[in-house]
Amino acid sequence: MVNIVQNALNRLQKHQSNGDERHAHQTGIVKKSVQWLAPGLFVKRWFMVTLAGVVLIALGLAIWVRLMPVRSLVEFADNGLKNVAQVVPNRVSGPIVLASGFFLLFWGQMRSLKAVSGALSPQGDKTLLEMLISKRRRSRGPKIVAIGGGTGLSTLLRGLKTYSANITAVVTVADDGGSSGKLRRDFGVLPPGDIRNCIAALADEEKLLTELFQYRFSAGEGLEGHSFGNLFLTAMSDITGDLEQGIAASSKVLAIQGRVLPATLCHVDLWAEMADGRTIRGESRITEADGQIVKIGCIPENPPALPAVIKAIEEADFIIIGPGSLYTSVIPNLLVPEIARAIDRSKVPCVYICNIMTQPGETTGYHVSDHIKAIDHACSKRLFDAVLVEKNHPSPRSTERYRQEHATYVEIDAEAIQRLRRQIVPVNVMEEDEQGYLRHNSRKLARALMLWYRQNKAEAKDAKDVRRSA
Repeated sequence: MVNIVQNALNRLQKHQSNGDERHAHQTGIVKKSVQWLAPGLFVKRWFMVTLAGVVLIALGLAIWVRLMPVRSLVEFADNGLKNVAQVVPNRVSGPIVLASGFFLLFWGQMRSLKAVSGALSPQGDKTLLEMLISKRRRSRGPKIVAIGGGTGLSTLLRGLKTYSANITAVVTVADDGGSSGKLRRDFGVLPPGDIRNCIAALADEEKLLTELFQYRFSAGEGLEGHSFGNLFLTAMSDITGDLEQGIAASSKVLAIQGRVLPATLCHVDLWAEMADGRTIRGESRITEADGQIVKIGCIPENPPALPAVIKAIEEADFIIIGPGSLYTSVIPNLLVPEIARAIDRSKVPCVYICNIMTQPGETTGYHVSDHIKAIDHACSKRLFDAVLVEKNHPSPRSTERYRQEHATYVEIDAEAIQRLRRQIVPVNVMEEDEQGYLRHNSRKLARALMLWYRQNKAEAKDAKDVRRSA
């Protein structure tokens, strides 16, 4: 019934393009009102409960006072209605009074809801109906596990949170540079930097929180160089006992959509074996070594996974690996053996998001297939069956900008990728800023991933079974 009414309103709007703006506005109000009758909002039942309550209150009062005042009132109303009916026939006056009653009831409810929405959204950018529809849709979204670190993962989460509230971000804790490195050395805490970025990305009031969490002190003894978000997470970890509990407490305070988990609670140091024979220890030193990485590992060799991470992977509907720095953001999570095994056992769609540009000191000269080989080699397993790649080349301005920094576009070597038995998912999801730097567009990337997920969720189980038997 609701769909029929909505379709009729849509047709009406199409034929009134040259009509009165006031009439169009009224039609829009009616259309929004009809949306309250859409299934799944759990509004209609409570509206009827409210109406039933009004009737029961009236009956209760009537019974309580033994109907004596009510009888007199009814007789008075009856005489008044007879007089009205003599002037206006009952077939006209009856519907008018009935419609007036429903109008007042509905108008009162709408004004109440508007007051509530104003309290929940002081900026007034969303109505209560829009917030309710969005929350219901996101709460029913797929269970997504996103694995990575750095700015790449936070960019992805910023887009995914519009599709699902059931997101688990698994973040590397191998960072040893900058503010995170200082806190790690001074307080013995796990590096909070990447976790901070993800929490800010999943927050509803993202703009304000991002500014607050990313605020970096430029002066002050002991504060200079630290970001507020890192200090906040460090304090919460100390108060609650560990980083996992600190993140959970922070997430409640900030009301984020989803949750953020460290890959492990173990203090992990990365090491890399270079093509020239050097062994570099420390995440920040690896990128500065300016060499070709042939092997990557961590100390301790087999760090234990956070149990909540394994449970999230086992219950996931969709697993996403990347984007992010290949050797210092993505692979460190997969060096936790339990995480790699859990992904391998999973039969849900799993995709790797390849970076758009190479990264000096990590992936210089790499093609897409080289990224895949590096992940396969690091965890000795084929964890994903598809790789999402940017199909368009950067603009000449961006190409020149990155050439000066010894970075290039990650070429799609289709034949080599197919030999690795991976599906290629070519998309256009990049954006260029004013300085010529490239990033994944959060909204476009999330939309492309969700489209691929819907198309492949039925085939994922069979694909993994075939892969294991190969």
